[in-house]
Amino acid sequence: MRTEANSAIVFDPARVPQVDARWFDAAWWQAQGRLRTRGGGRGGVGFIDSPAGALVLRHFHRGGLLARVRGDRYLWLGTARSRGFREFALLQWMRARGLPVPEPLAARCVRTGWFSARADLLSAELPAAQTLAERLRAGALSVADCTTVGALLARFHQAGVYHADLNAHNILWSGANLYLIDFDRGRVRKTTSPWQRANLERLQRSLLKVAPDFAADRGRFARECWQPLLRGYDAAMQGSTGARKP
Repeated sequence: MRTEANSAIVFDPARVPQVDARWFDAAWWQAQGRLRTRGGGRGGVGFIDSPAGALVLRHFHRGGLLARVRGDRYLWLGTARSRGFREFALLQWMRARGLPVPEPLAARCVRTGWFSARADLLSAELPAAQTLAERLRAGALSVADCTTVGALLARFHQAGVYHADLNAHNILWSGANLYLIDFDRGRVRKTTSPWQRANLERLQRSLLKVAPDFAADRGRFARECWQPLLRGYDAAMQGSTGARKP
């Protein structure tokens, strides 16, 4: 870990020998012609061509009503508990267990006062990525795709990984591989509690929101998307844990 005046940076020395504050500055990358595009989401993300390869720079930003008041400032609870540091550690933990998530390279926490801080995260970009929402809107989501998504989610639930914002934008394909991204506020929980069902219901609401055709025809949604997803989920859960269908 590297500490400066009011900030601290954690990074993976196996991937990058040294990281400083400039790595978290989109304008600095842009001045070098290395910032390719900016994406959406809370506060947006930057896609960067760095010496360590293609990276995604995400600045943590609040959503909802708090965004107007707090913006990108979060309650200061210590460096290790800052948003970027916590997600960095969780991603490392999941990758060590073989779960398909982006590779974290670095995170930063910047104190902005006695009780507030800002956070950033750098992770490896997944090439040729396409989200579940994009496939759904393009009419390119097959029954087999939905079954595979269900099996993917079961892997995370078996490991006790809770995704706080499980939605159609955070599940994506990179080539033939399927990943789960954006683990802000994610954590590891007991696998015997009922949170898995609530997690799946959150995803169901997201799918219906991004696909108006399915929202208008719930029977078709169940046949072509949701029931195949649950079958894939249930088969994977029962295959290794004997868990009941949520």
